[in-house]
Amino acid sequence: MAAHGNRPGGDSAAERPPVLGVDIGGVIINRVGDDHDTSFFGETPMRTPAVEGVFEALAALAADPFRGRVHLVSKARPATADRTLRWLALHAFAGRTGIGDDRLHFVLERAEKAPVCERLGITHFVDDRMDVLRHLGAVPHRYLFTGGGGAAEAPDDLPAWAERSDTWPELAAAIHRSVAAGG
Repeated sequence: MAAHGNRPGGDSAAERPPVLGVDIGGVIINRVGDDHDTSFFGETPMRTPAVEGVFEALAALAADPFRGRVHLVSKARPATADRTLRWLALHAFAGRTGIGDDRLHFVLERAEKAPVCERLGITHFVDDRMDVLRHLGAVPHRYLFTGGGGAAEAPDDLPAWAERSDTWPELAAAIHRSVAAGG
């Protein structure tokens, strides 16, 4: 595994362009109770709403500062991956954000997000689960998003390497600040 902040070949994080990674469930697709009629895992998954402000925020981030370097990295078994692709298409996600299907990466286990992030050179990652963010030691900027009805509550004391955001406008501002500061 590469050292924190370094990629194989010796490029430091400051020498490479910023790359954003974003989880889908609880970050893009709102999580609602499993017994609710609009649950993504219920009987009408296509009625599950998007997290408020996600399309506008991701479109802006994809344009600047990431200039198209935005990837979706999600844990999903094949049936859930297919459902996710249908939801994204139904909501015209690619057209609204500029993030196409070629930027989607599905893994079977949460810990498998780490090697995907390393391979893609991800410098900033957004997830609604602390256990995922803990696996991403090579990603210098990690954001815990709590505004999508995530299954787990945020810890009272966040580790120094994580930043919490409750809304997409707040999250986008934090990411912009990080990139502007040279991160």
